[in-house]
This record gives sequence, structure tokens and C-alpha cells, in this order.
Amino acid sequence: MSEHATNLLNRLETLILREANEQREQLERQWSLPLSERVRTGKAIEGLRLGGINDQTGRVRLICQTNNSRFREGDHLLLHKGHPLLEAGFECVLELDEEQVLEVVPQGLNVNRLIEEPEGWIADEGFLDMSGYYLQALVEVADRQVGRSRILPLILGDIAPTIDYASYERGWKAATDAGLNQSQAEAVAQAYATDLVYLIQGPPGTGKTLVLAHIARLLAEEGERVLVTALTHRAINNALNTLAKVAPDLPVCKIGHQARADGLNVPNYESFEYSEVVQLADGYVIGATPFATRTNRLAEVEFDTVLFDEASQVTLPLAIMGMLVGKRYVFIGDDCQLPPVTTLRNPPLLAQSSIFSYLSGRGYGEMLNLTYRLNDQLTAWPSRNFYDNRLQPAPGIGERRLRLRKAPKKWQDILDPEYPVMFVDVGQVNTTVRSQREAEMVVDLVMRLLESGTPPDDIGVVSPYRAQGRVIRNMLRNLIRDPDIYRAIVVDTVERMQGQEREVILVSLTTSNPFFAAELADFFFQPQRLNVTITRPRTKLIIVGSSHVLQARPGDPALAGWVRLFEDLLRSCSRYTVTYGEGS
Repeated sequence: MSEHATNLLNRLETLILREANEQREQLERQWSLPLSERVRTGKAIEGLRLGGINDQTGRVRLICQTNNSRFREGDHLLLHKGHPLLEAGFECVLELDEEQVLEVVPQGLNVNRLIEEPEGWIADEGFLDMSGYYLQALVEVADRQVGRSRILPLILGDIAPTIDYASYERGWKAATDAGLNQSQAEAVAQAYATDLVYLIQGPPGTGKTLVLAHIARLLAEEGERVLVTALTHRAINNALNTLAKVAPDLPVCKIGHQARADGLNVPNYESFEYSEVVQLADGYVIGATPFATRTNRLAEVEFDTVLFDEASQVTLPLAIMGMLVGKRYVFIGDDCQLPPVTTLRNPPLLAQSSIFSYLSGRGYGEMLNLTYRLNDQLTAWPSRNFYDNRLQPAPGIGERRLRLRKAPKKWQDILDPEYPVMFVDVGQVNTTVRSQREAEMVVDLVMRLLESGTPPDDIGVVSPYRAQGRVIRNMLRNLIRDPDIYRAIVVDTVERMQGQEREVILVSLTTSNPFFAAELADFFFQPQRLNVTITRPRTKLIIVGSSHVLQARPGDPALAGWVRLFEDLLRSCSRYTVTYGEGS
């Protein structure tokens, strides 16, 4: 193995250990605080009691009187009855948060103890240490032939792919026959014909999941064993559902916990040995996380091609973990959207790099350039600032506007469909992670949209902070008596909204204190977060905030540039300034 490869693996090992140690230390400092303080700051829930156990999915329902936590679905929690530093708690994953009702999937919890002691439980933020899986993958990539001859040389830029042009022609014809546009067909043909790797950049609404599905279909029809993987179960489920529509007769299944199969339209199995494809030698598609390849769910199962969705959020160690089970790789992502998450303070560039960004710019990639989501005005600003003006609305999409069945009784100017991008300046000062005035404004706008005939599942609300999202959800719950309507309105953070879309998106900026914003500039003003936030709507974007936040003056010149980019966005919007007391 080369010196460069050894150096890369050593640096990755150091980062993995640093990340795990820092996360553990942060949690231990948090756990050492009094319970009342953890509850007050949204870092714990007390007074949980057992509400039931679903034997089919393994989900445990917990009920509480008050939930002001910052937890969100997908978080790892520590369930205990005393003190997290003194008592051995039980790890679980939060799958559903409906304020007073939570559903979790236990990780090693003896449910008999819950049945015997149903009351008095506490949920703290938890930590699932996956560093062992990462470190073992680094050992294997150095030891195994596929690692030494393909994976490491590819990452280091020592080898490059070649294209089989006969395969390219077949892929192009199949893609165009299926009705894909030119950039989509090019991506499918190149990925299908490569002997090693191909990158596909999928800006918002450009059909990257459809492209993935057609690549998987062509490869499986050629007799390949294909793994579809991603950082999140949601992305995997979405990809498999799209594939099932594209090729309903293809053998497709997911391997994973049943609790992560919500909304999945293909069979889910706990492990490969119990699946419908175990008897097949080839010609099938399996969806699973990279971690499943390290456990008995997919242990020793090999694939011909691995397709990575949301690859711009996949770190190098996680990518290596998934690559070890295949020989050919397709990475689908967008490095102009959210990067990998790290808990390190002042992380080195390697910790912030995804496999997608690491491999980008080497000459074996394609950008999808037609968006089927964003109308012309919603496309213009992100296209200019992130995609070199190459992103354009697909035919018939640019002219779309929000359709209101009847005129709203309030805020007609804000909700006017002829102004697809609107900044509503409510003018509050000194707010940080909560803003009551913004929450009231957002909720009022949601109620006006509903009374104007906008379906609830066409409305989404985004905020940078979980605390603000919870305030908005509580207000909506108190106003909307029909639980089906309330649940259909998605209210979440930017991270959870990536990959989703709605007809109308309302953004609650929340922060108005410029000093607080400057301290959080690398989070609040981050361009990738901004890009994701403003590209969720199909026809209408309403940003609710305060122009006072633009007074933030971070000392770092790069961060100051991010503030100017944010200001440019707000300047490009149609603007409505709310006077104090207006609309009350």
C-alpha cells in the first residue's frame, strides 16, 4: 500500500476517534447538569410512561405530560430512571414525536423491564458509538484486494474510470426510450457504462431518484447484484419505491429493521437470509444502509455495483464501508446542498468532506440541469449563485403559480401567487432560537392558506431551530382540531427537509440578534443550508424574519461573505414589512 494511502487511513482513523471522543465528552458534560436544567433547555424529557408495545414493528410508545425537547425523529435517546452518568441506560431511536406521544425503537432494551416498571422514565440525548464499524472498515480496505486495487487508488486519484461505448449506447437508448431528458439520459448511460465510478449531481427537483432507479433497473436486468444505499432510511425507501414504479417486476427488497420500513412499498426483511432474493444468483436490487453490511443483516453478501444516494452527506469512512461490498460505484448527490454533519469544533477539511465532494471535478460526472419542482422565479437565485446559471425549469414548470381556490381574508399581498418569492419582515429584535412574533405570523399565514383551499400536505414550515419548530407545531395543534390536517403540515428543520418538497414553504428565520447570528454564522448563514431551505417549494416561498439579522458582522472574511449572500437573497425577494400590531 502506498505512503499516500497509509497517510489517508491514519488521518481518517484520527478523525473517527476524535469525533467519538468529543461527542461522548459533550454528552457527559450535558448529563452532569441537573435534570431540571436539561428539561428546561430541551435536552431531556421527564415523566415518561409506557403507552404500549407494537410486537410487529418493535416500536415502544411512551407518553408524557410535557415535551419541550429539542429532539427530533431519528435522534438517539438514552432511556433511564435515574441519572445517565450513574445508571446504565438503554439506547433507543426516536421514530415518532407527537408532543405528548413518542414512539421509539429500543436498541437492546429489555422490554420486560418497561412492562414491570411502566412509569417514571427519563429520556436524555443519547450516543450510539459507531466508531468500531468505521475503524474495522479502514482495516479491511487496507487488507483486502478490492481496497488496495480499487477503492484507495480511486479516492486518491491514482486511477480513473473508462467507458464501454457499446454499453453507453444501450444505456442512452434505454433512458431516452423511458422518456428521460438529455442530462438524465446522459447520466444513466455513463453510470451504466463505467467500469469503476461515476458521479451524478442532482440539484433540487431534477429527478436524481428517478435516474438512480433507471440505473439500478438496467444493471439488474443485465444480471447484476445491486446495492442501493444512503445515510438515511428515508432516502433508501424513496429510491426503492421509485424503482418499484419503474420496474415493478424486478426483484427488489430492503434489508433492515421493520421499524424503518414506514412508507416502504417493497418487501422488508430483517436479514438477507430471510429475503426473497436469497435463492437468486443475480439480477436483483437490495436497499440497506452501509452499517447493515457490517452486521449479520448483510454480512458476507457481495454486490457488483453500489449506488449511493445523498452522497454529498456520506463521509469518506462511511463510503468506504459501503464500497467494500462492491466493485463499481455510482455516487448521486449535490455538494451545493447539506454537507456531512460533524460534532468537531473547528473541524479539518477532511472531516467536512463528503465522498461526493472529494471525487468531484475529476472529469467523470454529469449535472442534471432541468428542475421539475421550482418555477422560474424560484429557480433564478439558486441557479445564479450555486449552479453557474445552468439550472433551468423544465418545459411547462417555469410558468406555474400557486393556485388559491378563494382569496384569503388576510395577508393578500403576502400570499399573492404572482409574487412567488416573498420576504416578510416582522422587525423583531434580540431573538435567538425562539421568536413568538415570527411563530404567530407563520401560523397565521398557514391558517390563511388553509382557508384559501391549499391542501395541508402542500404546506411546509422550515426553521433552523428545533425549539422554534416545536413552538409553531404547538400553536398549530391548538388551532387545528382535525389531527389529520395538523399532521399533514410538515414543520421541521432544514436537515430533515432535504429531499422533500411542498407547494408552499414558509421559513421562520427566528434569529434577529446580530451578535448571536455572528456567533452562529457558520451554521445560520451556511450557503448549503440556505440553498436547501429555499429550494423546497414548487410555487411559493415565504421567508419570515427580521432584517436586523443582516447587521451580523462575523470576523472571518469567508463568513462575512456568507452574510452578504444571505442579504442578496433577501434583496431579491418581493418584500412586505409588518407594522407592529398589524393583522391582530
